[in-house]
Amino acid sequence: MADRGAVTTTPTRPAALPWQDPGRWWPRLTEATAHLPAPVAVIDLEALRFNTVDMPVRAGGLPIRIATKSVRVREVIDAALRVSGYRGLLAFTLAEALWLAEDHDDIVLAYPTADRPSLARLLADERAASRITLMVDDESQLDLIDAVAAPTRRPRVRIAIDADASWRTPVLGHIGVFRSPLHSADEVARFARQAAERDGFRLVGLQMYEAQIAGQGDDTGSGDTLIRVVQARSRAELQERRARIVDAVRALVPLEFVTGGGTGSLEYTGSDSSLTEITAGSGLLAGHLFDGYRAFDLAPASAFAFDVVRRPAPDIATILGGGWIASGPPVASRQPLPVWPQGLSTAPREAAGEVQTPLRGAAARTLRVGDRVWLRHAKSGEPAERILSYHLVDGDQVVAELPTYRGEGKAFL
Repeated sequence: MADRGAVTTTPTRPAALPWQDPGRWWPRLTEATAHLPAPVAVIDLEALRFNTVDMPVRAGGLPIRIATKSVRVREVIDAALRVSGYRGLLAFTLAEALWLAEDHDDIVLAYPTADRPSLARLLADERAASRITLMVDDESQLDLIDAVAAPTRRPRVRIAIDADASWRTPVLGHIGVFRSPLHSADEVARFARQAAERDGFRLVGLQMYEAQIAGQGDDTGSGDTLIRVVQARSRAELQERRARIVDAVRALVPLEFVTGGGTGSLEYTGSDSSLTEITAGSGLLAGHLFDGYRAFDLAPASAFAFDVVRRPAPDIATILGGGWIASGPPVASRQPLPVWPQGLSTAPREAAGEVQTPLRGAAARTLRVGDRVWLRHAKSGEPAERILSYHLVDGDQVVAELPTYRGEGKAFL
């Protein structure tokens, strides 16, 4: 296990992009990890540094709050926070936020919570309550907090409002994800007034996450023209509506932060004058879902490998494991992507399996039992729930072992 602080993300952008030469990039990782049993997960230090520096540039000067669910490796999170352009954390559960609050003093909870034991811990700890901001979008969530500890028996609770950033159209309907019920400026202002006037709470922030822009690639080779048109219209509608929402809430209370964004929309979100920060995290480790965007190219900082264990046919090589499927709709894009050797694909009827994954392609004919196959996960943070640690590779050597949340004995969600 590496000491905290072993990762450094010095803000120097490399002149060349070595990951654009797969014939050198992936075999180097094979050699560096040959002494390790599969499955083996790696983070490449050069690629991580590139992404860490690139994201603030894309954000246009707005500070980036790190979405911890998209990393789940404390050493990587801490290293990014040491780089100019990053400030604060966005946690995904209250239990996680309480754990992180032992070392960090600016944590926003991304989603409402109904975790009563964790709420009881928060409400009994003034230091934690001063460091963590809860997310709300319904008065019943405030009622639940009061039921755990009455306002007279606890510190004031810092809260932020989550407002819906999706696009609603008469023809296409709801474009985006289903999050907050608060969509219009009037709806948000009405709830903001209730929250601000309620004893025991302090309204300090506003969140609006544009998933239909940040989380949908526009250069995937499938329906890109329609996606670009929809996103352009959504961007225009959201910028105007978000400005009205922010103005309405600021008329009631001074806000410490207004956050939006995501790795896939840093350029757009960074140009929105209503925001004080952007939330992003996936871009650090770069799951393959972020390959299909016109505006940017990420370095494949994280990957994992499995060993070939059988050859059921001349054109099939089977690896042990591989079924690390991403959350979301059960479509092909959520599968892990075989990247080395090139030209491999999963079998349509088996896909990536819990215990074995048959891989087809010309390269399968050259693979032998014991050879290593590299894959990239669709998402950035979810592989950390499968492994105890990432091996940090610098050049052609493993230089550190970075425990994941799971490796530190934590499994929050």
